[in-house]
Amino acid sequence: MNVSEFYKKAKGYNDTGFSGKASENEARLLNKDGSFNVVKKGLPFLERLSIYHVLITMSWWRFNFLILATYFTLNLLFACIYILIGIQHLGGTLGITLFEKFLDAFFFSAQTFTTVGYGRINPIGFGANVIASIESLTGLVTFALISGLFYGRFSRPAAKLVFSQNALMAPYQNINGLMFRVANSKNNQLTEVNAQVMLSIIDPQTKNRGFYILDLERSKINFLSLSWTIVHPVNENSPVYGLSQQDLKDGKAEFLILLQGFDDTYSQILQVRHSYVPDEIIWNAKFIPVYTTLENGKVALHLDKLNAFNTLAETVKIENQV
Repeated sequence: MNVSEFYKKAKGYNDTGFSGKASENEARLLNKDGSFNVVKKGLPFLERLSIYHVLITMSWWRFNFLILATYFTLNLLFACIYILIGIQHLGGTLGITLFEKFLDAFFFSAQTFTTVGYGRINPIGFGANVIASIESLTGLVTFALISGLFYGRFSRPAAKLVFSQNALMAPYQNINGLMFRVANSKNNQLTEVNAQVMLSIIDPQTKNRGFYILDLERSKINFLSLSWTIVHPVNENSPVYGLSQQDLKDGKAEFLILLQGFDDTYSQILQVRHSYVPDEIIWNAKFIPVYTTLENGKVALHLDKLNAFNTLAETVKIENQV
């Protein structure tokens, strides 16, 4: 059955929020990190920019670099101002060369900005005192904002769920099953975890995109303590039934995944998105067990083996050896 025939038979789902129209260079709907593959245009840059969102969601190394760069730049700016109004307006400076005077001004700026004020260097005159007062206020406001951002980043719930790099089309209860694995990489506890899987596929003839909810062997678990292998049975009622790997490629299929669970650390509901495209689906393979029992009775979850699988030929060979 090709994709066009599939399109005529299958009953679609229209409440996804994605467009039903597709283009020739259609890319995946969800990026690998779960973000939507959407670029917003038509508004001025400042209207599209959400500074708080950017600062809260950027990586930690970028955030820390930005904090250090901001601190250095502001002190550099005020040091230049002190040099421009005259280094003689800063009492207690010991610098002789211009560079040494600049260092005195820079470190005085750092002490003023952080409100430390060791006392060796002090402002003299109206102009220097005004600049120092403005810098003190700037420092207080800046550190207040930085403290709020740090709190926002630490208090922001983030689900660290890891997915298997590949989904498998494997034998399952005398039929095939589309399956993938997910596990919690952190020590926080997730409960009441729900999964929803949806197929997105394009009709090559009409260029329309259809969405189809996939029934799961188990759509909810009470505790995500180990790994969870989420399985869609490919039976006669499945939208995937009869489609080959090439059919999925021709239709630029994408399997969209939404996981939702309760995090007892933050006492909040967390949501995670992921997707698989046909090139990320391995056919005729079987996952290798990802956990073992230790001598002390505890269970070891090997997250580095979350994507480990054997082809059916390798599985048969291993079973014959046993």
